[in-house]
Formats: sequence, C-alpha cells, structure tokens
Amino acid sequence: MRFAYTYIMTNKYHTTLYTGCTNDLIRRVGEHKTHRYKGSFSDRYNCEYCVYYEEFTSYQAAIDRENAIKHMKRVEKIQLIENKNPEWKELVTEKGFVRDKTPWSERVKEVMDELMKNQ
Repeated sequence: MRFAYTYIMTNKYHTTLYTGCTNDLIRRVGEHKTHRYKGSFSDRYNCEYCVYYEEFTSYQAAIDRENAIKHMKRVEKIQLIENKNPEWKELVTEKGFVRDKTPWSERVKEVMDELMKNQ
C-alpha cells in the first residue's frame, strides 16, 4: 500500500510555515534541506525542518488536507503543530523519521496516564 503525506516545514526560528504534500516524505524533506528548488518559497525562507506530518493512503486525501491547512490561519496551524509536537522537534530528516528517544518505560507510563485520564 502506497502512502501520501501532508507536512509542514519551518525555519530555524519558526517564523515561516510551509505546507506541502508528497508520496515520499523523506526524499521531499531532503529536497527542502538541500534547497533543491532555488527561488522557491521554502528556499527563500529556509524552511528546512519538518515539524508536522499526516499520513494518508490516498494521494487525493493528502492534497485535500494540504489545501485545508493552507487555508487555516497561522494560529490554527501553530495549534495543529503543537497538539502533535509541542516542542517543535524535527520529526523527519533526509535520513528518515526521527524516533522518540524516550525510554520505553516512560512511554508506557505516559500512555497509561492518558488512558486513565480519559476514563
């Protein structure tokens, strides 16, 4: 099954947000980091850090989500990012998806706490 992604890139100081979609997120992030498309929006504003993404099984669904995000106000985009990635950590690099380095024992505790909170 092929996947498609909608993603948000930002620059070092989080002053600019770029939204896009692709069928190969790792390759596309690499293109942003190397400024492959000179003069593009992400090149001009140094959008090199992937801080948000969603995965879809349909490329059309990814395009639809990209368009929905592009029409959001900046504050809504920030809220979207911070709900999934409150520390604005880089989630994807040209080498792959960044794994959470939190020890398994701590992640289990977080999941259990979340489950208990939702009861």
